[in-house]
Amino acid sequence: MTTIRRFEMNDLFKFNNINLDVLTETYNMPFYLQYMSQWPESFTVTEAPDGSLMGYMLGKSEGRGNLWHGHVSAVTVAPSYRRLGLAKTLMDDLESISTEVYNAFFVDLFVRASNQLAISMYEKFGYVRYRRVLGYYSGDDPEDAFDMRKALPRDKNKESVVPLDHPIRPEDLEW
Repeated sequence: MTTIRRFEMNDLFKFNNINLDVLTETYNMPFYLQYMSQWPESFTVTEAPDGSLMGYMLGKSEGRGNLWHGHVSAVTVAPSYRRLGLAKTLMDDLESISTEVYNAFFVDLFVRASNQLAISMYEKFGYVRYRRVLGYYSGDDPEDAFDMRKALPRDKNKESVVPLDHPIRPEDLEW
C-alpha cells in the first residue's frame, strides 16, 4: 500500500531514484530545506511499503489578493512507479491543501512548452494553459513555458483561469 506523507530530512538521502531522471528538475539542498521549513504541509512524498520513495510534490503558497494560490514547483514520480496514478494523487493532495489550508483561488505550475506528455496529463487533471512565458527556461537552449492553472472553489467564477491572449516574459510574472 502506498503512503502519502510529509517530506522528512532523511528523505534527502533516499530520493535519488526519483531525481536521477532526465525529466526531473533537480535543485540544490537549500532549496529543498526552504520548502521543508516554510511549506512543510505542501512538500510531500509517496512511499512504498518497503520504505522506498516513489515520488514527491514540492509545493507552496504565494500571491496576494485574488492572485493568492498554491504553486507546484515540482511533482515527479520515479520511472519504476509511473503510470500508477501517483502524480494525480500528489496533485490532488496539493489542491486539497491549497483549498483547505491556504484558502487559495487556484493552483498553478509551469511546464516546458515542448513537454506535450506533461501538458496532456495536466489537462486531464483539469488544468488549462493560462499563458505562455517566453524564455522561462534558461540555459544553452532557452525554452518557453506554459503557466497552467486550475481554479479552486474560492474562485467561483473561475476568473483565475481565463487564458491571456498574449505571451509574457519572465520579468513580467507577478511572483
